[in-house]
Amino acid sequence: ILELELVHIGNYTIKVFSLVAIVVIFLLTKLTLWLIKKALFRKRKKELVDEGNALALFQLIRYLIWVVSIGIILHVIGLKLTVLIAGSAALLVGVGLGLQQTFNDVISGIILLSERSIKVGDILEIKAVLSTGEGDILEIDSDIVKIQSIGLRTSKGLNRDEISIIIPNSLITTNKVINWSHQSKHTRFKINIGVAYGSDVDLVIKVLKESALEHNEISDKRMVDVRFLDFGDSSLDFQLLFYSTNIFRIEKVKSEIRRIISKKLMENRITIPFPQLDLHLKSKITGD
Repeated sequence: ILELELVHIGNYTIKVFSLVAIVVIFLLTKLTLWLIKKALFRKRKKELVDEGNALALFQLIRYLIWVVSIGIILHVIGLKLTVLIAGSAALLVGVGLGLQQTFNDVISGIILLSERSIKVGDILEIKAVLSTGEGDILEIDSDIVKIQSIGLRTSKGLNRDEISIIIPNSLITTNKVINWSHQSKHTRFKINIGVAYGSDVDLVIKVLKESALEHNEISDKRMVDVRFLDFGDSSLDFQLLFYSTNIFRIEKVKSEIRRIISKKLMENRITIPFPQLDLHLKSKITGD
């Protein structure tokens, strides 16, 4: 039965044995990947491997195993890869030129998965830039996303509006990217505020610190700090600095802290000024 011919095309013959071998190779590949995934995520549960690193490593292993499996399947069928590649060299050149950007994304995906500088769960600020002919760099787009998956060609992220964004990998590797959670999930943020001239500086510093400490998203209350930045044109300029682990929703945290600041400044009769412009008119009287 295994020697029974199913398909006969020229010099190539596909027998029942070849079909059974293909199914066995496919099942063994799936089983191997399942065992590798179980092993990686068992270590993940023991906190021996970071989740992002585990996913990136599994993606690389999966692609490698599938490439080897497909090569074995082609060999079982009777196709020689060297002959196949040589015969389609001209076609591959044409496809390569037409799919240049796709290949760029794939190579970028391999770089991301191998370097692991960006992992699943990281908070990225991606800035797409445009270079002018005169050498100037213009920023044309910026977005904050939480990486959900990293594929070979594209990565998937979730922005602050709960919208899934498909990101070509080349956009991450070739543009300026800020990884807010690369080294630590504990990041410092700042809020700038100006108060009217004549305000009690020490009281302003005290109010700003108390406003930050009232919020439950402040991760290290001992590191809350206020700096007197400068004497502005219309105000005394201060900066509130605090640490938070809620990196992805930090704009909401900042908004709530600003609301607390506004309330406390009103309670302490501290005024937030607005820019004013004095206009002096000089008239010239001429006699007859």
